[in-house]
Amino acid sequence: MALGLDALLPLLAGFLIAFVVLMIILYVYSALVLMAIAKRTNTPNSWLAWIPIANIYLMTQIAEVPGWVTLSILLPFIPFVGGLAFLAVFIWLWWKIAEARHRPGWWGILISLVPVVNLVLIGMLAWSKE
Repeated sequence: MALGLDALLPLLAGFLIAFVVLMIILYVYSALVLMAIAKRTNTPNSWLAWIPIANIYLMTQIAEVPGWVTLSILLPFIPFVGGLAFLAVFIWLWWKIAEARHRPGWWGILISLVPVVNLVLIGMLAWSKE
């Protein structure tokens, strides 16, 4: 039996609401994690974790790389290779952040590429004992 349009719209609205709630939960979790990592590494202005784009700047400060690396968020606008270049910078940032927390740098690869595992690893970076 095919669903009519009047039955399909509430279903789509339910999926949209669930998606938005999930994205908010993930955003709050990632901001809390980044803020905790900043505090553990004695990086000033840990509150920047809550502000989009500024949180990338905070990551550069935790990783102890130049702040202009924040401009890497513009890389995906370069056709063909921009997305890969951004991914490479993102992996490098998480590699440096893992090393700043005295963990293996290869965690940065897992954090950047493996879903669900990344949530566990960034939590370990934030709240595990050194």
